[in-house]
Amino acid sequence: MALRPFHLAFPVRDLAEARTFWGGVMGCAEGRSSDQWIDFDFFGHQIVAHCTGQAARDAGKNPVDGHGVPVPHFGIVLEMADWQALADRLTAAGTAFEIEPHVRFRGQAGEQATMFFRDPSGNAIEMKAFADLGQLFAR
Repeated sequence: MALRPFHLAFPVRDLAEARTFWGGVMGCAEGRSSDQWIDFDFFGHQIVAHCTGQAARDAGKNPVDGHGVPVPHFGIVLEMADWQALADRLTAAGTAFEIEPHVRFRGQAGEQATMFFRDPSGNAIEMKAFADLGQLFAR
């Protein structure tokens, strides 16, 4: 079965702020919108910023390879070159990383490049890449 695009709706406190971050900084093309929500093309997947007027809330953090990973979070697995280009773009934009871009599980099953940051509404985002995509579900 061919991989199908996922759909994710998430809260944002302000649509103009979301449009600037997701469309401008992240480079996600805008789809349909209203005065309460905006569709974005998130690397071929549909994410929808719904204005709630409130910041996102964390449920806590889990330890992963020496870092506290925010829960919940979402993201996508990119090609390594695209991941590095995004890390460079986010750094140039002054993004405050929750977990700096780095390689985790180095030399182990599941070795991956990862970074964590938040959108202006506090939603935690993890972007990752694998030198060998076959490691995605490695044990």
